[in-house]
Amino acid sequence: MNLADSQQCRWHAVSDGHALQTAALETISVSAARSIQERGQFHLVLAGGNSPSKIYRGLRATQTDWAAWHLYFGDERCLPADDPARNSRMVGDAWLDSVPVPPLQVHAIAGELGAFQASRQYAETLRTVGDFDLVLLGLGEDGHTASLFPNHEWGAAPGSPDTLAVRDAPKPPPERVSMSAARLSRARQVLFLVSGESKRVAVSEWRAGKGIPARAIRPTSGVDILVESALLETPSGR
Repeated sequence: MNLADSQQCRWHAVSDGHALQTAALETISVSAARSIQERGQFHLVLAGGNSPSKIYRGLRATQTDWAAWHLYFGDERCLPADDPARNSRMVGDAWLDSVPVPPLQVHAIAGELGAFQASRQYAETLRTVGDFDLVLLGLGEDGHTASLFPNHEWGAAPGSPDTLAVRDAPKPPPERVSMSAARLSRARQVLFLVSGESKRVAVSEWRAGKGIPARAIRPTSGVDILVESALLETPSGR
């Protein structure tokens, strides 16, 4: 799959993790305000893992019409619903348990059902949802995003299903559900959040045009990447 020439990237360097959080909060706030003003709703896809948790905590102070927010998850681990390693549980603890987003507008992935059943169920949830307003994504050390891993199916081809059942993820737990690259690309804006020294190789490969999973996210508007400036330095420049 040749992805190098089909993804428009806008790299936004920030000084450190705190600056990244501040910029991410501003992007989310602006996107929410614009979407609510123009369409009366804000459809946001949330990134999982530990890195975004500080951003989510910061969203508690956002002045907004929470009743207009509709939230989705880019991926989920197939664990019990109350497991602290679940993305839905992390987001709840950090943010959603503290703001009045209507529960029926928080669309968690039922990972406790197992990868296949949860994937089918989430595909049905997404069936009537149009383009997302904003998709938040992270970047793994191996270039993965959501639960789209190297040497696995990414669902990037036209006509790919909206969700993928992952049975053999290279990091625990092996069973996961992920939105496909094609579905994540159906968005008005996609924002990657990239911080930490462990991401240096993945950032270098991405910028060099290698076919890592992150390059499979190809919205028509291109992608924005918030990245710590140190990760853009070449070894000789450090």
